[in-house]
Amino acid sequence: MTNSIFPWQNSSWQQLQQLRARLPHAILFHGLEGIGKTVFAERFAQSLLCETPLADGGLCGQCASCGWFVQYNHPDYRRVRPEVLDDESGDADDGSEAIDARKTAKSAKAPSKEIKIDQIRALADFMNISTHRQGKRVITLYPAEALNTASANSLLKMLEEPPPDTVFLLITNSLDRLLPTILSRCRKFAMTMPSHDEALAWLKDQGVKDADIWLAEQGGAPLAAQALAQADSREVMDEFLGHLARPGVDGALKTAERLQKTPVVELVAWLQRWLHDLFSVKFSGRIRYYPRYRKELALLAAQVETGALLSALKAAVERRAIAEHPLAPKLFIEDMLLDYSSLFS
Repeated sequence: MTNSIFPWQNSSWQQLQQLRARLPHAILFHGLEGIGKTVFAERFAQSLLCETPLADGGLCGQCASCGWFVQYNHPDYRRVRPEVLDDESGDADDGSEAIDARKTAKSAKAPSKEIKIDQIRALADFMNISTHRQGKRVITLYPAEALNTASANSLLKMLEEPPPDTVFLLITNSLDRLLPTILSRCRKFAMTMPSHDEALAWLKDQGVKDADIWLAEQGGAPLAAQALAQADSREVMDEFLGHLARPGVDGALKTAERLQKTPVVELVAWLQRWLHDLFSVKFSGRIRYYPRYRKELALLAAQVETGALLSALKAAVERRAIAEHPLAPKLFIEDMLLDYSSLFS
């Protein structure tokens, strides 16, 4: 298989090829964030459009179609994602065929984190014209959980009555955040985690220092570990985890003040992993995410009551559901950390 996918995805690629004989009109790739699902799905999209695919279903990388694809300029390909991702990568404004909301924006607002209905409606014209060279038409959409209510319903209509030779490739980190009706109209394809050794070897090949620490803190997801290692966010994470290791009211207020500009989603995720380790240490003595805080976790686990810890885990899940759009980030963080501190009062 071409080296354009990650080493741990080769078996998934072979499984995917078995679907080619009777290709579903919509495939939903799902799995943990940070394991390379988007790269995998986009390579599959390119292989579907490739004019001279390899025997294993891989793309040739040489034909005109592959050339158009790598420039996101293929006439039969569309990529749908929140405009904030285009701002982060900077690769969607140079002749790209990505459907991004900025093309229809009427005012200079902050880049949206949602996939908007205008982006889905823009697919209508694309699907109503003949395909180039009578081939397939492919649409990738990610992350699918970024669909708002209006755009999800609009997409659902397309999935219910897809045009001929059109394939939708959706990618999600959270199946439970998608409409059941969308789930029912897609063929689900689970993307598995790489083994610890595979992920660690890959990170070291990328030159990531302290790869084992980053990998543990991201739950074994190598791309997430690489991104965090390159984000210069160790100082912020250490301050946050330092407070969790030494909880208190004063510390909660000061930490919320200093970290109020940190994305709330990240803070909630760090807290969820910390609570998971607390629970795991209490009942099995094992640590998954933060082995460098083994001593602190063990001391705290001895203090916390089981019922309170379970309630905290449930509250963290509820906070994660609204963390994308907190009305007041500082107050959100304060409330979260004060609740956590109360576990040990």
